[in-house]
This record gives sequence, structure tokens and C-alpha cells, in this order.
Amino acid sequence: MRSYSAAGRIAFVVTLIVVLVLALLPVPRLEEFGIDVGFHYDKLNHASAFAVLTFLGSLGWPGRKARLIVFLALVGAAIEILQGTTLIERDLDVFDWVADCVGMAFGLAAAICVNWILRRGD
Repeated sequence: MRSYSAAGRIAFVVTLIVVLVLALLPVPRLEEFGIDVGFHYDKLNHASAFAVLTFLGSLGWPGRKARLIVFLALVGAAIEILQGTTLIERDLDVFDWVADCVGMAFGLAAAICVNWILRRGD
């Protein structure tokens, strides 16, 4: 199980960096670099990103799920606040943060299922 934790931690950190870059680059910069990642429905982008982050973080730190959820909720809120600044020139939308939280619930449920399956195999 320890190898799953290490792989989950590495994948979580890499994914977090990618999510932060995609969330905090101004849209013209994303277009300039030819980056068009995600779904056309923005809330689905938020939910899926935070589902993946929660899933990977739960595998990386299986005993710290509550801390992970608090951390990711704060990251989601910080992203929204920063997107509302003139520096980033994107929209602050509280419903994006709600979508982040919904994604976290799905990611946590998926991680719990995977952990249960892995334990049954031991």
C-alpha cells in the first residue's frame, strides 16, 4: 500500500500544479498558448479537476482525508478570489467553488471504493 501512497502523492502534486496553472492563467494567455483543456461547461471542469485532486490526495494520504478536503476547499476558494482580480481577468463565481466541493465528494467516494477494493485483495 505504501507504493500507492507515494504514487498518489506525486500524482496529486503534479495535478495540483497543472490545475493551478490552468485556473490562474488569463484566458488570452491560454488561447495564446493554444490551451483548450476541459469541457465546454465550466462547472464540469471545476468538478472534474477537484474530483481527480481529491481521489489522488486520498490515495496519497489515506489517513488525512479531512485535512485534504479542508485544504482543497481553501484552494478552490483562493482560485475563485484570484480569478476575480484584474490581474487574472477571469470571473469570480461562487458556484465554481460549489462545483469544486461537489467534485471533492465524488473524488472522495471513488477513493473510498478503491481503498476498499485494495484492502479486500490483501
